[in-house]
Amino acid sequence: MDGLANIASKSSARRQRDELRLAAECLSAGGIDNPCLDAEVLLAHCLNISREQLVTECDLTMSLAAARGFAALLQRRLAREPVAYITGTQEFWSLDFAVTPDVLIPRPDTERLVEVALLQTGKFPAATPLRILDLCTGSGAVAVSLARELPSAQICATDISPAALAIARSNAAAHQTAARMRFFTGDLFDALAPRPEAGFELIVSNPPYVRRAEIVSLAPEVSRWEPRAALDGGVDGLDFYRRIAAVAADYLAPKGALALEIGADMASEVSAICADTGRYREIEVFQDYAGRDRVILAQLGKR
Repeated sequence: MDGLANIASKSSARRQRDELRLAAECLSAGGIDNPCLDAEVLLAHCLNISREQLVTECDLTMSLAAARGFAALLQRRLAREPVAYITGTQEFWSLDFAVTPDVLIPRPDTERLVEVALLQTGKFPAATPLRILDLCTGSGAVAVSLARELPSAQICATDISPAALAIARSNAAAHQTAARMRFFTGDLFDALAPRPEAGFELIVSNPPYVRRAEIVSLAPEVSRWEPRAALDGGVDGLDFYRRIAAVAADYLAPKGALALEIGADMASEVSAICADTGRYREIEVFQDYAGRDRVILAQLGKR
């Protein structure tokens, strides 16, 4: 708290570089990981400039109003509120996505799901009118990223949370993909009732998969701030995989596939869930760039 008071006090004008140093020290003392990075992001947000501008303008002095605004942002971060919720935005797939506490913050690991989805869609002839379904879309990061990469694809996105879908719609509009996207409120496939006549070439999902008892042990930024419904995968973390795998085949077009993000220790279990349905002829596991199992791809068809 003394550090915050010092930042907000302007008994003598301080340069931005000095404010950053004090802020990083304050965040570090508060147990925040990456204090220097967080201080830079928050100060740039406070001043409404880019981090690149912050570097070139580091010798400029700050106004009292700016210093007090910066201190208020730091106070929120010390309460372990995620930086993305403070700034209202998170980068994913080199795009800026609006986020609020109504949606899970998109993670870099989830970009692997987008990559695997693109590998799968690349197997279809170029003239194929691709139809893609994103279950548990949240902020819409995966669906919008796919829409940007596949300009002829038609994409449906579902979520049980109306508030989350409002964010997803706003992100689709911001990235000029809304005309090719449809959003449905409801629980997984129930959101699409009645069932569409045409199947989807690809169904993707980053469903809740944290084991219920483990949620409280997650970092405070996650356990205290991110929506529990987007985290809780049931007692063993596999509830949504069971439900999705059991029904997805009925919604896939011939030669369609199901792509699922998974927890790093869930590959064998989720693969078995898909195999036990008897509806998928090939099941592959893809790793992320840290070498951890991250995506399951199940191809429609009996073995």
